[in-house]
Amino acid sequence: MALSHNLGFPRIGTRRQLKFALESYWKGQSDAGELDIIARQTRKAARQYQQGLDLQPVGDFSFYDHVLDTSALLGVIPARFNQPADEPVSLDTYFRVARGRAPTGEDTFASEMTKWFDTNYHYLVPEITADQAFRLASTKLFDEVQEAREQGIAVKPVLLGPVTWLYLAKVKGEEFDRLTLLPRLLDAYRQILATLATQGVEWLQIDEPLLVLDLAPEWQRAVTQAYAELAQAPLKLLLTTYFAPLADNLALVSRLPVAGLHVDAVLGDSLDTIAAAWPRDKVLSVGIVNGRNIWANDLRASLNKLKPLAERYGDKLWIAPSCSLLHSPVDLDSEDQLDQELTSWLAFAAQKVQEVIILTRGINQGETAIAAELAASDARVASRQTSRRIHNEAVKARVAAIKAGDDRRGAPYAERARAQAARLRLPLFPTTTIGSFPQTAEIRALRGDHKAGSLDEQAYEEGIQQHIRQAIDEQQALGLDVFVHGEAERNDMVEYFGELLEGFALTRFGWVQSYGSRCVKPPIIFGDVWRAKPMTVSWTRYAQSLTDKPVKGMLTGPVTILSWSFPREDESDLNSAYQIALALRDEVADLEAAGVGIIQIDEPAFRELMPLRKAPQAAYLAWAEKAFRLSASVVANTTQIHTHMCYSEFNEIIESIARLDADVITIETSRSDMELLDVFRDFAYPNEIGPGVYDIHSPRIPSVPEMVKLIEKAVERLPKERIWVNPDCGLKTRNWEETRAALANMVVATRELRAAYAKAQV
Repeated sequence: MALSHNLGFPRIGTRRQLKFALESYWKGQSDAGELDIIARQTRKAARQYQQGLDLQPVGDFSFYDHVLDTSALLGVIPARFNQPADEPVSLDTYFRVARGRAPTGEDTFASEMTKWFDTNYHYLVPEITADQAFRLASTKLFDEVQEAREQGIAVKPVLLGPVTWLYLAKVKGEEFDRLTLLPRLLDAYRQILATLATQGVEWLQIDEPLLVLDLAPEWQRAVTQAYAELAQAPLKLLLTTYFAPLADNLALVSRLPVAGLHVDAVLGDSLDTIAAAWPRDKVLSVGIVNGRNIWANDLRASLNKLKPLAERYGDKLWIAPSCSLLHSPVDLDSEDQLDQELTSWLAFAAQKVQEVIILTRGINQGETAIAAELAASDARVASRQTSRRIHNEAVKARVAAIKAGDDRRGAPYAERARAQAARLRLPLFPTTTIGSFPQTAEIRALRGDHKAGSLDEQAYEEGIQQHIRQAIDEQQALGLDVFVHGEAERNDMVEYFGELLEGFALTRFGWVQSYGSRCVKPPIIFGDVWRAKPMTVSWTRYAQSLTDKPVKGMLTGPVTILSWSFPREDESDLNSAYQIALALRDEVADLEAAGVGIIQIDEPAFRELMPLRKAPQAAYLAWAEKAFRLSASVVANTTQIHTHMCYSEFNEIIESIARLDADVITIETSRSDMELLDVFRDFAYPNEIGPGVYDIHSPRIPSVPEMVKLIEKAVERLPKERIWVNPDCGLKTRNWEETRAALANMVVATRELRAAYAKAQV
């Protein structure tokens, strides 16, 4: 009999209960006991959604991030957080690592945050030193195993594997080979496995997603060493991979002495390839249901793929989603505003669990046992294939008509820079922000009332204009050089454009965790994309009417809109990106025609869609670069194009970023202490750059000397005439008190350096 299981379930709750509980605790409005009650309720609800599975995951819940959970379990807490070496990691220490601040303990620099492989989920980067010690410093995993067992759940704990954890870690202090830590790290993992075994655990899901990367020989040897040792533990290991093919690592994996292997059958190797390599006397878990998108499974097609594997593996066949359902919204049944046809095409986490259960029943009992479900699935497939709402021939024709040179500016950067300098007349180290200002309760209420129909269009527009005026007044008082309108009208930088572009659909409760308490609601791309009317021009024009300082037009770029939406399965990412780019191109042209001299087209997700394997990366980068340039290249030389990127590893693709040919790029660098700028020692970035000088994801206020130091580090690597000064990212998650204080310090730091350089030139 095949077995059904899941790799992980969303942590935030159906109505984001955990988000609100966390933020209440951080503000001191509730205590740890109250937070724990919400956490227990959220876990219990997740288990109820997963009833019917043969095995449920445990340990997939997190207060902030599962990588940070693993670091806390191992006792790996940076010294600046003053963690006692013989005490468990406290909840507030955990939060200070993530945020720099907690209800107790001194503020300090939060740990660096970056993207989890090719997703929009952010993890806290472990920090390790040459003398790093490991110990069991948290009971969270074991407590949750006990909790689930007391509720009668057949559990399969989830643990990030030692090699992936070490691979993701960052060396601090003196450089050393991190693999020298592996023996000590494995000692700690053996203790974890032994403790789980004493709790009666039979199977452990141990995640090693690094196995889908191009691995150097020493890392391949590390995998072999790790599992030769861990396989001796008194429980069974399900080695779990996802997001891409194992490819050349498949032979390595097939030799490991583990009891089972999970593979991603959506984005991974062909199942024929896996079956040819994986022994038939071991468990093969097949991730046949897409854990990262929201389209309902084609049950008949999946069943046909599973049948040969059932014949080969028998009761060793396990059926699951491709990856953790962390990347999916919780429950489609919560949606009450999507039309019936579109709803019939979708599946959220709760529905994906049911798809796994249905497919398992179909394998175990035959097609007749799921005849009704197969018929409904067939009808969904036919509906999507024949629906008229999906295709727009004019959009397809416009993409087909793109010709050479359409994605190029009218002159090289050096010539444009002179024209822009004459127009804008900015000082040394121009100061600006990334786009958004605090999203207050008043702003959210204004948008909510308008959406509900209780506030008419005129009253809504006047209300938003009041908040734009406040943003302009605040920037004027602070003394910034380039303003933004603050984005009061926007719920989210992608969802906002999804509301206004054709070919998109919006959910009410389709929230997905991005990091910590930060959740996003990705729009759904169901058809060809085009712009029916201007989207941002009136707000930007109004903001510019309030000041003589330049106000940036703010757009989200084509790659980010695509990456942070749920994309189509019936269209290539390339074509969807070009469709979005052409829609944005029209908006850029209208902003310029309205007199806007600086237009920012954000691409924080530029790296996320890039294949994890090196071989196909060049092809991706070519069309991603072109999509951005298509959106931007329509403007005159005097119009300055900015872009923004954050919280991802961009150094490896710096040449590609340069080929975007944005006049100015702003990037996140403060959490890494400007280390991301090291790439500019070897690569002469040709245009202007704004390295973020403070971390907006932390509530702590950086001091003037801190920011002076970071700007000076940037000057060591870049020509000072091409450096901008700005925060790491948008300020929507901060309050006005924090925002004013931090920006005031940023302006003071900039003025000090301007004065110092002016004095040096005398």
